[in-house]
Amino acid sequence: MLHVVLVEPEIPPNTGNIGRLCLATDSHLHLVKPLGFSISDKELKRAGLDYWKDVRVSTWESFAELQAAQAAGTRYFFLTTKTQRTYWDAPFRDGDFLVFGRETKGLPEPLLEANRDHCLTIPMTEQTRSLNLATAVGIVLYEAVRQTRFKVDS
Repeated sequence: MLHVVLVEPEIPPNTGNIGRLCLATDSHLHLVKPLGFSISDKELKRAGLDYWKDVRVSTWESFAELQAAQAAGTRYFFLTTKTQRTYWDAPFRDGDFLVFGRETKGLPEPLLEANRDHCLTIPMTEQTRSLNLATAVGIVLYEAVRQTRFKVDS
């Protein structure tokens, strides 16, 4: 199973759409506080439609708490515009955590600095500063799904 981590998400419809992506890919959604909305928010549930009740969701007080609850050797990939390594260069494995930051600021700098070797980016033209969070999660999550579940023997 793959894991999607949203660190301090701010926009309920993005999180609802990401929840739906996680359900569609049998992935686990992890929300790291503080959240910019309530889990019971109508907009969140509307974006997740009637699927929200079936989404595997865990909420954490901090990223450190999430990490402490995982097995040693758990792999984390941090998505950011502040690296050159593209997501398609990452060899994803079952059990990996894909970590995304909040919509307005991305991941905190200290977290990126501490994990520089595990940072990935989605290439885009210079005219674009960033992508919508739900779009970014969909791009990277489906590449990880492709690599972990749909290997074709040559």
